[in-house]
Amino acid sequence: MKNILIINAHQFYEGISSGNLNKTMANVIKDEMEKSGYQVQQTNVELGYEIEAEVQKHLWADVIILQSPVYWFGMPWIYKKYVDEVFTAGMMQGAFIMGDGRTREHPSKQYGTGGKLQGKKYMLSLTWNAPKEAFGNKEQILFEGKTVDDVFIANTANYKFCGMEILPSFSSHDVMKQPDVEGDILLLRQHLTNVIKITA
Repeated sequence: MKNILIINAHQFYEGISSGNLNKTMANVIKDEMEKSGYQVQQTNVELGYEIEAEVQKHLWADVIILQSPVYWFGMPWIYKKYVDEVFTAGMMQGAFIMGDGRTREHPSKQYGTGGKLQGKKYMLSLTWNAPKEAFGNKEQILFEGKTVDDVFIANTANYKFCGMEILPSFSSHDVMKQPDVEGDILLLRQHLTNVIKITA
């Protein structure tokens, strides 16, 4: 496992989100993986992309890491457009999936088992205004005990549907009110060592 695709899904908003933190974190991922001998390709969604080139990057990659800010508890809308275009193209080519897993001959097969990207892995790296304490605690009103991975199942399901293994996510929390960029960089490096490198 030596090929990694890093997708930066940042979208600029004046006065709110300049993109510097997500750019920094994407570069940390790139540097860390290259130091470990991985080949890296990158896509910055905001700068544009070619749909077929992105399909081929997904087929090339052993690991795909999405670096993204969290806007209103989801990804920026440009990333949803990216997924709709790239995954639909991959589906239509028969490169990402062959149906949803069920067939008329075998209707009892599980939905979501038609993916063709087995052996590949997917990881989220997110930047949040939400503090770490908001997650995994049933006393918290908003997420009611849900983890970051629970909250983002709609994102990771796209990749799992195509056959990929979902790795534990990484989050930089409280980046608006109590940012700790250096601390988050250190934690991200540790996370990559623990989660990505050991799966190689």
